[in-house]
Amino acid sequence: MPKRTWQTGVKAGAAAVVAGSSAGTLSWAAYSYLMSQATAARGVIGRNVAKPPEADGVYSPGAAVPERWLRTTPYDVHLMIFGDSTAAGVGCLSADEVPGVQIARRLADETGKRIRLSTKAIGGATSRGLSGQVDAMFVAGPPPDAAVILVGANDVTSKNSIRASARRLGEAVERLRARDCAVVVGTCPDLGVVTAIPQPLRTVVRTWGLRLARAQAAATSAAGGHPVALADLLAPEFLAAPDRMFSSDHFHPSAAGYELAAMQIVPVLATALGMWHGGPLPDLPEVSEAAESRKLSTRMTASLNRFLWRRTARRRSPARLDELLAIEEASASRTRRVAE
Repeated sequence: MPKRTWQTGVKAGAAAVVAGSSAGTLSWAAYSYLMSQATAARGVIGRNVAKPPEADGVYSPGAAVPERWLRTTPYDVHLMIFGDSTAAGVGCLSADEVPGVQIARRLADETGKRIRLSTKAIGGATSRGLSGQVDAMFVAGPPPDAAVILVGANDVTSKNSIRASARRLGEAVERLRARDCAVVVGTCPDLGVVTAIPQPLRTVVRTWGLRLARAQAAATSAAGGHPVALADLLAPEFLAAPDRMFSSDHFHPSAAGYELAAMQIVPVLATALGMWHGGPLPDLPEVSEAAESRKLSTRMTASLNRFLWRRTARRRSPARLDELLAIEEASASRTRRVAE
């Protein structure tokens, strides 16, 4: 995402965080600190300008290589991908890793159908750009049978209005549904797992993103689409193995990260098409428990609870205190390993 867009969004977010303070000096110090963190995070994340690998084509069940689509090429289901850089596959090194390809291949294997994949997603796009992507689809030809939309992270870093962003997404879903297109939306991920963003800035963007995800889910459902809550998708896997789950820019997913997304999206997509035979779908959580455990407020509450517990244990049974502390420390150690 462009540096100017990131910094503009963080300025607005930082201002919102410190606006309620009665101490002007403290407010400005907090604002300046968040801005310095934004600059540092931008330096770590960088700007990935690499063009994602070309991945469009026709994917047949079990086929290792897709067919190039021509007007005479037969297919059963036309799948189109809309959204931002995660939808386009920024961070991927080959076409096989692109999320659209992983979704198309899994859908082909699940349904036994030939899936034509078309990508309209654009890196850096926000919900503002969805209308143009849908317009481009109508210009290019008939609407697809199915669509997957991945958008939201750039709305957070641009500090776009949550209500307006969700409304624009809902409008895009409604336009596609009006043409009998099955629509699945991967809502805003949990940015709390992006450790390249330091605290407390990470908490600011995480809170904004989770609020957006909930609004996106409501707007998608109201428009007749199917939301997939990806907020918990990044944890605990991304926190446990960031070198494997994130690409080299430390922000976009790697091939393994995109595979996790495809695994959650395909069952919902196949169900929307009436082609799912894999059993009941799981309920996906909207909040990452692993990222939640890393919040400063959560850690402070846990520390307070441990202090009160130890004081109570000391009063009730001093002789067993060492034994109880050993049990409590073992439990805390397990919690830390999950969070880290």
